[in-house]
Amino acid sequence: MTAARALSPALAFAVAAAGIGLFSIMDAFMKALTLAIGVYNALFWRALLAALIGGAVWRAGGGRRPTPRALRLHLTRGAITTAMALLFFWGLARVPMAQAIALTYVAPLLALLLGALFLHERVGTRVVAASLAALVGVGVILAGHARLALGPEGLHGAAAILASAVLYAANLVVARLQSQAADAREIAFVQSAVLAALLALAAPWLAAVPPVAHWWQIAVAAALATGSLFLLGWAYAHGETGFLATTEYTSFVYAALLGWAVFGERVATTTLAGAAIIVAACLYGARRRAAPRPALEGTA
Repeated sequence: MTAARALSPALAFAVAAAGIGLFSIMDAFMKALTLAIGVYNALFWRALLAALIGGAVWRAGGGRRPTPRALRLHLTRGAITTAMALLFFWGLARVPMAQAIALTYVAPLLALLLGALFLHERVGTRVVAASLAALVGVGVILAGHARLALGPEGLHGAAAILASAVLYAANLVVARLQSQAADAREIAFVQSAVLAALLALAAPWLAAVPPVAHWWQIAVAAALATGSLFLLGWAYAHGETGFLATTEYTSFVYAALLGWAVFGERVATTTLAGAAIIVAACLYGARRRAAPRPALEGTA
């Protein structure tokens, strides 16, 4: 790990930003699939294909058996990801992409609070003030909900995305620990495999083979998910969580452009204002002394 830590932080940031870009494009494919075949089948078949793709890459790279610690982290993150993804994609099908992504921007701040709870990091008045400001930003976005005429379904979708953001914050904390216990190929494969296995528990009641016309979308979404997990896994192994978490904000541009180009969605002024408040609050709250690396590595 000594050589890995010597790499430029800018490189880790660029790789993480590329991973977010792939994930944002995948979101557009998943929104279309969720509208067409439902959230469960869109996520289940994508996870299954992603596990096959990731497994092939993992085996080609030597594919060693995960250590007990890595396996515990894979299972933990997989369980979090399953609930997080179901909530997010269900909500994404009901609200504009830009609004959905803006609501998830509370996750980096929540990750700081969870870091204090589980990693015993100090939370000062700066983080508390930033959290309150971020709530104002969320309120601004939700206030614009009525003007978009999305109805009760849109409000329920926004609530699901906010719940998903809480789980995503926990996901960021576990991702950092996971990246120290396994390489990027293992993470990309096992993460998708755990997700597919957990979703498969409901397959006898919910699974349905998608129409042939949708399989290319599922395949592209699976490839994008695998590529994104690989890039993010590599980046988080070579950079600090708080520093890399700011790459999440690049997804707003992707979401706004893709929402407009693919689904004809417009970005409300309230969404822009709320996103700006949340991002500013998160950046303000993140300007604090980073936690010592051993405190992270010794957890879980």
